Amino acid sequence: MSKTLTANKKKLVDGSNFLLLVTICLFVFMYVMGIIIFHEKGFHRTQIFLNMFMDNAGLLIAAAGMTMVMITGGIDISVGSVIGLVCMVLSFSMERMGMSWVVAVLVSLLFGLIFGAFQGWLISYMELQPFIITLAGLFGCRGLTAIISSEQIAITKSETFLAIAKMDINLPGFLGYYNRHDVLIAPFIHPNVIIAIITVIVIGYVLKYTRFGRNLYAIGGNEQSALLMGINVKRTKFIAYMVEGFLASLAGVVFCLNTTAGFVEQARGFEMEAISSAVIGGTMLTGGVGSVIGTVFGVLIKATIETLIRSQGTLSSWWNKIVLSIILCFFIVLQSVFAMMKNKNKK
Repeated sequence: MSKTLTANKKKLVDGSNFLLLVTICLFVFMYVMGIIIFHEKGFHRTQIFLNMFMDNAGLLIAAAGMTMVMITGGIDISVGSVIGLVCMVLSFSMERMGMSWVVAVLVSLLFGLIFGAFQGWLISYMELQPFIITLAGLFGCRGLTAIISSEQIAITKSETFLAIAKMDINLPGFLGYYNRHDVLIAPFIHPNVIIAIITVIVIGYVLKYTRFGRNLYAIGGNEQSALLMGINVKRTKFIAYMVEGFLASLAGVVFCLNTTAGFVEQARGFEMEAISSAVIGGTMLTGGVGSVIGTVFGVLIKATIETLIRSQGTLSSWWNKIVLSIILCFFIVLQSVFAMMKNKNKK
């Protein structure tokens, strides 16, 4: 019996279950506290929860791709600039060039795929440092955004794109509430949430149930061991960064559906939000451990902090960054403790 308990304890420490559990518990605690404190302001309503997904749909997609790259032990800090560039390309293409929204979106997604492949080639086959390469990508994409236009371009001509951006997908009425006039207000979501959910499901499936996903974990756990196992490390890393580039451009499309505009400063610092969401969700900075489910909860924690501060009403929006940084530091320390316990169990 004692051996079974010891084995279960080691399994809990060796896997990502512990970090994921901490993340879920933190989110539940924060959300429940929000319901208790701001119940009169409607924090308990379903729409408030759905708004978190609508406001952070782009972040969900970007963070899912970031999780995949970080599992290999890499990183991509060009995500925010890619999103900003995609928003500018979409706006410029539809407003200044009269391009169809379908063609503009396809061009943007193709750019992300090619850009991710280029960065992946430099990192995997040329064996250059991911931080340096993606830092160059960050500056490059932000510079291209400014070259296209230094002014904000609002999307006004593409009626179909605007219709998709503003489309309300109503959910069952029993999830809603009655207002003061006794009228049922049904909750709703926008198409960007559907795109984000599908992306998360696909990436989650790839990581858990495919050989490619298992290879990513093996590379992040120990690259030399992965080589001895016959895994093509370079090709796997290359594909991971290529997919990440595509997801960054997809996040840009979703982000543009929220803002319906493009400007130089758009999504600045977004890469750090994606990284912090993944880390808070249990993805190890050293690689080998992580899950998309945890990343989703990491995004929800960030969204809950924003909603709590907004509901409070008097605090500066900069408190979002302060609280998030404290939580991020906590999880980084927790990861260090987790790593030490894991190494101790190996001995």
